[in-house]
Amino acid sequence: MSLDQVFGRIPDPGSYSFPEYSLPQGDPVRPIAVTAEELSTLLELYETVAAVDPTGVDSNPFLRATSDFFQQTFGTPLTRPDEQLSDDIASMLNDFSDDLGGERLGVVDTTSAHHRTLYFFLTTCKAYHLAPHLQFSPDPAAVETLYEVYERVTEQEFYLKRPKSALE
Repeated sequence: MSLDQVFGRIPDPGSYSFPEYSLPQGDPVRPIAVTAEELSTLLELYETVAAVDPTGVDSNPFLRATSDFFQQTFGTPLTRPDEQLSDDIASMLNDFSDDLGGERLGVVDTTSAHHRTLYFFLTTCKAYHLAPHLQFSPDPAAVETLYEVYERVTEQEFYLKRPKSALE
């Protein structure tokens, strides 16, 4: 499947809203099946996305000098706009890897944070691909794998992990 077809299936960020996750008496999770191959594909895609510099600061010495000047003058650190997302993706992939435990196939418990991270991972891939100054062309199969994992999460029902009794 081409990137345009995969990106065309992603819900529009302007009209998309995340479902309500607050369930009483426990941690709401959505269990999904994930293979080690899918996890390694997602890791490769993550590394490809993390290598992109959307601001151009790393590749442009003038921008780097200007940002260093602003940082020294105003005392505000320069952070990439996708830095938090990159950390969230890494954390999610680590959680999935821990849940798999070295097995070839396993069930991972996706949280509401994982759901958001998968969605923003998808939209970031789309945005980087559509941005003409980035020339980002990820592997279409990897993006399709990411979409399939995201779709599994959205289609799965919640259950309570570590439910609490009424006496706690």
